[in-house]
Amino acid sequence: MSITTADPRRFLYRDALDPDAALRLTAQTLKNCDDGELYLQYMASESFGFDDGRLKTADFNTQAGFGLRGISGETTAFAHANELSEAAILRAGETMTLLDPAKGARAAPPRRTNSSLYTGEDPLGLIPFAKKVELCQQVDAAARARDPRVQQVTVGLSGSWSVVEIVRPDGFTAFDVRPLVRLNVSIVVEQNGRRETGFFGLGGRYLYDRLFEPATWNRAIDEALKQAIVNLDSVAAPAGEMTVVCGPGWPGVLLHEAIGHGLEGDFNRKGSSAFSGRIGERVAAPGVTVVDDGSIEGRRGSITIDDEGTPSQCNVLIEDGILKGYIQDRLNARLMGVDPTGNGRRESYAHAPMPRMTNTFMYGGNDDPGEIIARAKNGIYAKSFGGGQVDITSGKFVFSCTEAYKIENGKLTVPIKGATLIGDGPSVLTKVTAIGNDMALDEGIGICGKGGQSVPAGVGQPTVLISGLTVGGTAA
Repeated sequence: MSITTADPRRFLYRDALDPDAALRLTAQTLKNCDDGELYLQYMASESFGFDDGRLKTADFNTQAGFGLRGISGETTAFAHANELSEAAILRAGETMTLLDPAKGARAAPPRRTNSSLYTGEDPLGLIPFAKKVELCQQVDAAARARDPRVQQVTVGLSGSWSVVEIVRPDGFTAFDVRPLVRLNVSIVVEQNGRRETGFFGLGGRYLYDRLFEPATWNRAIDEALKQAIVNLDSVAAPAGEMTVVCGPGWPGVLLHEAIGHGLEGDFNRKGSSAFSGRIGERVAAPGVTVVDDGSIEGRRGSITIDDEGTPSQCNVLIEDGILKGYIQDRLNARLMGVDPTGNGRRESYAHAPMPRMTNTFMYGGNDDPGEIIARAKNGIYAKSFGGGQVDITSGKFVFSCTEAYKIENGKLTVPIKGATLIGDGPSVLTKVTAIGNDMALDEGIGICGKGGQSVPAGVGQPTVLISGLTVGGTAA
């Protein structure tokens, strides 16, 4: 089988490997397995860091390689190399001989799809290097001109282009080309000796041209500057059990960490999640519906196919408060007797896939956001979050707020600093007492970590009222 110069697979198949050889070697090395694949990948990536009024870093990197995985029962063998050749695949195949021969029937291949959720064009090569540096300069200059209190501006521009092919021992192949771009703006302001920072980022699986539109990067400046200036007037956050209103969009990262990871199939198959064995039970308040949907066009967390070749789809995890299902890759789905959900993801060819989220979000409700704040009476309003962490077994989480306000007598008042939200996933959604009609997805900056691997992910939610969360504050 020949590869044309216009075919992106030319980066995978060169002198030392061709498509026919990949099929033959995969069938040969995985002949005693009940599932597995050869995962071929080429990736180009670049990043620009603009700080203190000048270009500080400019990186460009390419890498290519494969991961060969064989599965027998519950046991996985995995080998990888940064070399796309018949000889390297044969060497990796020696690892597969360590598996006991599979006793059951071979797993069926994934279903096929003709859909494509993003362009196959390479964003890196369409805009010259100088234009990318010029954009960083424009953002820096415009941000400094906005307000005399601006002391420092940091601009980050990055992009990648990945070509992958999944080859199975049963002859199934699946191919995907994945673009990804991102723009970050961070601004430090100073007033009366006090310094505060604001941040805004956006991106997705599309080309750079969207980020180069003046309306786009000016909005990034405005949002970052607004957050920084708001924090100049912030007071110490209160502490204790209180009512919390979480805003729409990016605050869905709390949902991602507190609930999403606990609904991944591997944790539930092993019984280590707080949600294990609870399908059909009420785990959230009525009206709460949470989905994981990797099939939304152009979103950062979207994938036309996952890294096992399964097409992405919308998976309902919680429906009207009832737990309906888990996020599955092929291995855990087979062992749990359910279908894969298109969530087998890996960081690169050097990693084995595992169940991972794509775009995880809560559907909107019928409540007016302003009325939700009024109903809260007294508490805090969390508009943006920074880092967070969760213990999968207990579901306990801790999140830091990067922009938050006091709610006093049903109105937003002063901004607060140093607030952290503390709770546990299994109970937080049972305390949702109002769901806004303003559901929004995040701007495209999410990075999800699990098991030492990082993948792009999306989050979202409407404004929600949580009747009781522990707030860790800094007020005396």
